[in-house]
Amino acid sequence: MIKDDLILFMSVYTFFINLYSFLLFKKDKKLSQQNAWRISEAKLFIVSFLGGALGSYIGMNRFSHKTKKARFQIGLPLILLLNFVFLYYIYKYFLA
Repeated sequence: MIKDDLILFMSVYTFFINLYSFLLFKKDKKLSQQNAWRISEAKLFIVSFLGGALGSYIGMNRFSHKTKKARFQIGLPLILLLNFVFLYYIYKYFLA
C-alpha cells in the first residue's frame, strides 16, 4: 500500500512541477516581451532542480526563451539528468 501511495505521489508531483515549470518559462517570455518585472533565473533553476527540469527544457525550447544563455543551454540538461537519476534511484531502492 505504501509503495502504491509513493508511486501516486511521485507521479502527481512530477506532472505538476513540470507543468508549473513550463508555465513559468511561458510567463517569463511574455514578461520579457512587455519589458515588465521578470521571474528570476534563480527561481527558474530552483523549480527545475526540484523536479521540473523537463518542463523547463521543453518550455525553454517551445518559447525560444533563454536559449542563448550558456547557463541554461548547459544547466537545464544537467539538471534534467539529475532529475532522471533521482527518479531512477527512488524507483530502484523504494519501489522495486
